[in-house]
Amino acid sequence: MGDKNSEKNNDKNGKTDYGKAEYYYNRELSWLAFNNRVLEEAKDKDIPLFERIKFLGITASNLDEFFMVRVASLKDMVNAGYTKKDIAGMTPAEQLEGINRSTHELVGMQYSVYNKSLLPLLAQNGLMVVESHEKLTKKDCAFVDRYFQDNVYPVLTPMAVDSSRPFPLIRNKSLNLGALVSRKEVKGRRHLFNKKSVHGKEVEFATVQVPSVLPRIVQLPEAEDGTKRVILLEQIIERNMDKLFLNYNIECSFPFRIMRNADFSLEEEETEDLLKEIEKQLKKRQWGQAIRLEVEEGIEKRLLDIIKKELMIDERDIYNIPGPLDLTFLMKMYGLEGFGHLKNKPYVPQPVPEIEAEDDIFEKIREQDILLHHPYQTFAPVVDFIKQAAKDPQVLAIKQTLYRVSGNSPIIAALAQAAENGKQVSVLVELKARFDEENNIVWAKKLEKAGCHVIYGLVGLKTHCKITLVVRREEEGIRRYVHLGTGNYNDATAKLYTDLGILTCNEAIGEDATAVFNMLSGYSEPLGWNHLALAPLWLKDRFLYLINREKENAIEKRPAKIVAKMNSLCDPDIIKALYEAAAKGVKIQLIVRGICCLRTGIEGTNDNIEVRSIVGNFLEHARIFYFENAGNPELYMASADWMPRNLERRVEILFPVLHDELKEKVWHVLEVQLNDTQKAHFLQADGSYHKAESKGKNTCNAQEVFCKEYTALTARKEKAAQQARTFRPEYNQTIQN
Repeated sequence: MGDKNSEKNNDKNGKTDYGKAEYYYNRELSWLAFNNRVLEEAKDKDIPLFERIKFLGITASNLDEFFMVRVASLKDMVNAGYTKKDIAGMTPAEQLEGINRSTHELVGMQYSVYNKSLLPLLAQNGLMVVESHEKLTKKDCAFVDRYFQDNVYPVLTPMAVDSSRPFPLIRNKSLNLGALVSRKEVKGRRHLFNKKSVHGKEVEFATVQVPSVLPRIVQLPEAEDGTKRVILLEQIIERNMDKLFLNYNIECSFPFRIMRNADFSLEEEETEDLLKEIEKQLKKRQWGQAIRLEVEEGIEKRLLDIIKKELMIDERDIYNIPGPLDLTFLMKMYGLEGFGHLKNKPYVPQPVPEIEAEDDIFEKIREQDILLHHPYQTFAPVVDFIKQAAKDPQVLAIKQTLYRVSGNSPIIAALAQAAENGKQVSVLVELKARFDEENNIVWAKKLEKAGCHVIYGLVGLKTHCKITLVVRREEEGIRRYVHLGTGNYNDATAKLYTDLGILTCNEAIGEDATAVFNMLSGYSEPLGWNHLALAPLWLKDRFLYLINREKENAIEKRPAKIVAKMNSLCDPDIIKALYEAAAKGVKIQLIVRGICCLRTGIEGTNDNIEVRSIVGNFLEHARIFYFENAGNPELYMASADWMPRNLERRVEILFPVLHDELKEKVWHVLEVQLNDTQKAHFLQADGSYHKAESKGKNTCNAQEVFCKEYTALTARKEKAAQQARTFRPEYNQTIQN
């Protein structure tokens, strides 16, 4: 920045005012930049083909959720006349304008990758996607018509629109076929609905929903050369539209898809039964305001005008798609058999060396704190921790927070068993976990039925912390065992998300864990904490203290450094503190996967802030925080990102890594990621991200490094165990005369 800007941004004491809007990047546009980084993986020719189509599917899924929540929220603000600016100085209307430009560009890039790159490559590698039913052979036509008659037709509900049948309610995210139809005039045939019955108006519009209960990808008979061929379900339905409207000519038909506002707010203070209220709100989610309309490129204008009018959708919210709508089907295509050679070699999570399969887990935890690193290491010890506690006659109580769990959760089953075994089981099930509300309601009811004490979250707050407490009677007295983690108690996502956790029976942490659950169940706030820091009351202040301590150390010429890894960074107070620390000489390295509202290259920070984002085969989810502390480093892990919602509106936990051996392991995680040259993208001063240069011998893919390290560790342990089991006979040497 020039001198003028320097003067403008300095306060009366000559200090730079780091609260200025120009020092921040808009949250929503930053998220779109992240989704572009995911799209970069779909473009990367060095990645196996099927991994590329998976990444493209992920970008589509991400965009759906972004519209349903973030865009929907901004539209609500605009409709309410809300004009307050965000930290980047943008009003809701200005944000929507920027989002509109960026999302249309992003969708254009998605389909460019799909049409120009991935489709031809799939065909070259033995998978032909038949893009249109008009391209089917005669033999194929017979096959799909038979498939339609046997499997699809009975499920469909064709819907005509006229004065007696209004425009149907189109469900959120549903794929539909819209058609313009005209009546067939057949001599001597009477019609159920004649012109008179509809007041002289012909039925002009008709629609049918593509059923989500049926597979969207339909495999056609293999070609003679062995090529696998597939066609999408909507193409089969479109070919057979005339069978759905027998008395009508199909003038044209095109697919369309809508996105609705799926964000709902609860007046929790006035809600008597949170569970029932959320169940009611979930039903409304399907019928919220239409905020996005996708249509096939080239759609008949008359047809589009009808849909647009009925859905009351703005022109700027219409996306003309040059290909199949809803690219999330690509994640299903990833599962097609016979293409293993076009995927990454599956990684098998490795055993935790401190815990053997048949070990008493409580005995192992008493020996030492145990660090868990998922998905490189198996999630089994976390599940076994609950399972063993459920069966152990010495265990008196189990307390746990649940935010997102798997569809067939072994942890839920273990908690239910524990209650049935007569143990005190308290579970906080967060009913407000977005898009998992329905799933969590089911689990909450199941746990209650089993005899667990279930808490439905706290009024006005989401409980996002990941903590389990097991209370056990032992010879020495009562001992508390604790699991603390950065990720959810979800055995399915634990194979896909990178997370860290600790199993400990540290007495001070046990006391803190008890205080956490007393606070959650009885609103009992402790006077102080031994090691843990909790949001929303203490955590933000703790982070600001740790950052400012590094700043003071830098001023005093003591070693000062911050390395922080998280999903998102957008809290203005934290960002301002980072700017001020960097200005005093603190070296700051940030690993931020998604949203980052902090800018690099800010005047006065002396280029002391570096931001990278790693997008790889696994989703980076761990939160790790390193503070140099004048040569006595402190390491923490947390459930929280540096976001206002995490620090001010959620129950989150920050916990320290206390033992030197574990500190070394956690620092190693950060160190390897800081050396990543293949999957890291670096934030530039203009807000763009540039991928790291990966040329040369010293290239590093952090995720691959961890896979190799943990696999090698298992191999070494197995070899050592085998050597220990090897029989070595002892020979008595006799002297022969």
